[in-house]
Amino acid sequence: MNRPRDAEPPEGAAGKEFGLRLGVVALLFAGLLVAIVFQLLNIQVINVQKYKNMATRQHEREVVEVAKRGGIVDRSGRRLAESVQKISFYADPYLVRNTPVHTNGRKDTVNKASEVARVFARHFGKSRRYYSRKLRKKGRFVWMERSVPIARAQELMDAGIHGVSFEKEQQRYYLNIASQVIGLTDRDNRGISGLEKKYHDELKGSEGIKVFQRSATGERFLAAGEEQIDAREGLSIQLTIDADTQAIVEDELRKAVEAVKAKAAIGIVMDVTTGEILAMANYPVFNMNNRGSYRPDKARNRAITDAFEPGSTIKIVMASAATEVLSRSAEDSLDAHDGMLVIHRRVIRDHEKFERMTFRDAMVHSSNIIAAKTAMELGPDTFYDYIKRFGFGEKTGIDLIGEMSGLLRKPEEWDKTTLPWMGYGYAFTATPLQVLQAYAAIANDGVMMRPYVVSRMLDAEGSVVRETGPKKVRRVVRPETAEYLRNQYLEPIVTEGTGRAAAIHGVSVAGKTGTAQKLKNGSYHQRAYVASFVGVYPADEPKIAAIVVVDEPKTAYYASMVAAPVFSRIGSRMIASSEPLKRALAIASPEKEALDSLKAVAVPELGGLRGRDARRLLEWTGLVMEYDGSLKDVVTGQGAVPGSMVDAGVPVKVTLGMQAEGDNGIQSASGAVRGHRW
Repeated sequence: MNRPRDAEPPEGAAGKEFGLRLGVVALLFAGLLVAIVFQLLNIQVINVQKYKNMATRQHEREVVEVAKRGGIVDRSGRRLAESVQKISFYADPYLVRNTPVHTNGRKDTVNKASEVARVFARHFGKSRRYYSRKLRKKGRFVWMERSVPIARAQELMDAGIHGVSFEKEQQRYYLNIASQVIGLTDRDNRGISGLEKKYHDELKGSEGIKVFQRSATGERFLAAGEEQIDAREGLSIQLTIDADTQAIVEDELRKAVEAVKAKAAIGIVMDVTTGEILAMANYPVFNMNNRGSYRPDKARNRAITDAFEPGSTIKIVMASAATEVLSRSAEDSLDAHDGMLVIHRRVIRDHEKFERMTFRDAMVHSSNIIAAKTAMELGPDTFYDYIKRFGFGEKTGIDLIGEMSGLLRKPEEWDKTTLPWMGYGYAFTATPLQVLQAYAAIANDGVMMRPYVVSRMLDAEGSVVRETGPKKVRRVVRPETAEYLRNQYLEPIVTEGTGRAAAIHGVSVAGKTGTAQKLKNGSYHQRAYVASFVGVYPADEPKIAAIVVVDEPKTAYYASMVAAPVFSRIGSRMIASSEPLKRALAIASPEKEALDSLKAVAVPELGGLRGRDARRLLEWTGLVMEYDGSLKDVVTGQGAVPGSMVDAGVPVKVTLGMQAEGDNGIQSASGAVRGHRW
């Protein structure tokens, strides 16, 4: 049906409406154009740096290159801790799942996760499913394998698998002595205990920065024009510790603990003239190359963290004060009360009964009664002054973490029995190192030296960056007093008194035993003791001071039976193993055979290492490598089971060759396939 003519809009009105619509469209286009121009100005002019940074983040990546951690060596340069370079592989699961391929001029993507998982499974012996699960993760980063020896990783490094990259990391390896002193690093090469923790910043070095760019296919390469910063190796630390002496002390402590079924044992050896620590050992220990054996109670350096009531070893303080303040001489006759004395309704007993005895005999036979009476004669202020002079109640200042100061109350906090009990080593606590430092001062003609274990730090070229030398703390007693104490009291204790078992053949020894009952659960009634012997040698011109502490021995508890013999064996073996020490002491020791038990060393695991590295590692541990093949090749077999104990110098047969595909380890002498563990 046709519309009536009078219903059609006027021609002018239709044109006006069209023009309005056209204007709106033009206005919209103009606005859009302005917005585009503004956005271009914003991107290219106003916020150009912001968008440059965004683009850079999309196509560049900064990779931190970890510096090689500095080594730790003993006083002779023998390596105690060293970092070995390892390879860790990581993947971008998204790139692996979307690997670009070009077919007929067209770019497609294919999921190659299964193939990559198969390659890793073939190389490392784990299941393909294990790696497939990693590559199914939604993130852009996943570790595939960590800490792989370079020889074993080389094939994958050269393969250039799309979406898979690698980083060089450091793996710490230890000679496995002085574990509580040296400490450990964690998996990320950060020090978590001992010297590794205290000197982490010096050892770790300076990290490098490598800037990489990604291509359109996701491959990365070093960015041209960007500053590439190389990593700088950390400082190495040289210790005052002698590895042979340390091994001797650790071996003898182990024997002592096993023999008397003790809870623990501590041994320290010190140069009296310098304060250098030649050995600081604890038992039990942990395997430094097996972090699974790490336990806080085994890692604790009891030599500086455990404070105990020292018992009779403290009588040297009482004797020093009596000599200088009371003018007490060795031949003075004193009332010994027939072995029992009541002070403030508490009984003090001696294990030997004497009606009277000389002061010399009181020291030789370790009379608690004479010690208590002498302390009371001195008075609280004088006795406190001397015990502070000898360093008790304060840290020694040794360059180790975790040192305790012990507990020493001021005289105003004492009760009526504190002073006499302190006279023979109770009512205060001290660490083994504090006791040793006190005796070293007597050995050093009355001058106390600060003990230390770090002698110097060296850079990668071997130049000395920092050096530590002997440091005098203070004079404790007069030189003539120190000599009198050694000659009249400490040496006779070893020749005819409670310390006879501490004697060393061919060398004069001066020292003191200490058997202290432990305060447990607020009571001394439980049979728990600390047995100790601290001594110096030679007695006439001391060079070495050492202390042995055995905690809670079960089968015997007197220090004369438990600690003194250990001191003797340590000293004898030290002299036998050290030509410089024998020359310094001007003796010819017949104790060389005592070293035989020390010469057992653990065979390291060599699987996956190149021949040169394997030989170097064996030489480090005191073994010799006999090999078939080229040193450029990889260890595919070794004749001694990794971890087994053999005599030092024994040849270890090693087979070298090209590592076969799918070979996950090496064939040991026992016939078991063993993977490389760190």
